[in-house]
Amino acid sequence: MTDKLIIFDTTLRDGEQSPGASMTRDEKLRIARQLERLKVDVIEAGFPAASHGDFEAVHTIASHIKDSVICGLARANDRDIARAAEAVAPAPRSRIHTFIATSALHMEKKLRMTPEQVLEQATQAVRFARNLCGDIEFSPEDGYRSDPDFLCRVIEAVIAEGATTINLPDTVGYAIPELYGHFIRQLRERIPNADKAIWSVHCHNDLGMAVANSLAGVKIGGARQVECTINGLGERAGNCSLEEVVMAVRTRRDYFGLDVGIDTTQIVPASRMVSQTTGFVVQPNKAVVGANAFAHASGIHQDGVLKARDTYEIMRAEDVGWAANKIVLGKLSGRNAFKQRLQELGVALESETEINAAFARFKDLADRKSEIFDEDIIALLGDESVTSIHEHHGFLSLSQRSETGERPHARVAFTIGDREVVAESHGNGPVDATLKAIESQIESGAEMLLYSVNAITSGSTESQGEVTVRLQLGGRVVNGVGADPDIVVASAKAYLSALNKLHTGGDRVAAQG
Repeated sequence: MTDKLIIFDTTLRDGEQSPGASMTRDEKLRIARQLERLKVDVIEAGFPAASHGDFEAVHTIASHIKDSVICGLARANDRDIARAAEAVAPAPRSRIHTFIATSALHMEKKLRMTPEQVLEQATQAVRFARNLCGDIEFSPEDGYRSDPDFLCRVIEAVIAEGATTINLPDTVGYAIPELYGHFIRQLRERIPNADKAIWSVHCHNDLGMAVANSLAGVKIGGARQVECTINGLGERAGNCSLEEVVMAVRTRRDYFGLDVGIDTTQIVPASRMVSQTTGFVVQPNKAVVGANAFAHASGIHQDGVLKARDTYEIMRAEDVGWAANKIVLGKLSGRNAFKQRLQELGVALESETEINAAFARFKDLADRKSEIFDEDIIALLGDESVTSIHEHHGFLSLSQRSETGERPHARVAFTIGDREVVAESHGNGPVDATLKAIESQIESGAEMLLYSVNAITSGSTESQGEVTVRLQLGGRVVNGVGADPDIVVASAKAYLSALNKLHTGGDRVAAQG
């Protein structure tokens, strides 16, 4: 067995299945560049057959990322597999990940197929994929709840057809660490050609054990690939957290005896980028990447850390990227210096128009904020007014009045297509009045599921405010994110961002968990 643990990141595929976490092509590429900087081994970039937009995103990522394997997901049918092969074709190293459900429940209720039909489709799918790509991963969906005898038949058959990685998903988060580890170990011991493929784990967090189950699959089961996401992003309760698995293996190398190729100093920047892009806030007490992960409030703890850090810290904050990284730019800084910092942050703006718009926004922010941090730049680049200049709804200006004893009033100017409109409304507060003013003109009828405000940088009232608005309309759930030193302005931007995503449309097809 290899002493290297392969890190397979599925933030851009499985993570994106979180309601409201859908990303644009440019946002996906920006995150993919950060994953490459993180030195992730495999990036599952999306599900190309799900939509034309997803295909374009995967194809774009495959065209730009050079150091990581680019993987596309496909159901076990020729159309999906061919589409995935086409999408990942530009990548120097590519993979097709195909799947079909194998549990009795899924086969009967979802697929309406017999076990023999599933076995035949699985083998045919891998055979077809192997002719298009040299690196094939196969997943028996709901594998942990599948009959072991049947699972052995399927896995033996797909390895014989050329599958190079076998992934055992705990699709619904049902597993218990010790049982899951032994389940994989027993399969590997029973299947004659098990040594011809790398074994992988993919665990969901419904019972809060995704990381524990994944590590048990590695230590007990002998798996050498872990499928995970930044911040544990994913549908329902999420996926196995990349940052937690990586730091567990790295910190306890004495126990696991494995190496990871991850540049851990890029973990926190990756966490912040994913959080700010999707609007899914990282809880303060989240392991490794939470704001309080290395904070010590107890006097006893503080005294111990001051005397010797390892009294209460098992890893160093700077090792995962918590070291302060302030951008030294201001209102007098030039365009070239700004472009250089964007490159260091892994941000690529394709046109001069986008660069000019971003630089103008940066100068505007520098006039209002004395210190500009990397988080401010990332948030600024996530603003539709910079990265998506031709969006249907665009923010122009806002004025609002709020006084004790008086009902707040807002006046908002924004665009609807090529038309500029001005809307006014009263509300229960300045934010409520602002969003009601916008809605009075657009009349989307969308239901607001979430409104959240967070400071992008801590420690100052001067920090930019980041607002997330989650809307639902006709079964679609979208997130809009806006950032500005003025919370009310940020709220208007976030609402218009969400409306833009609703306007764009584009349904996604549910994929494997």
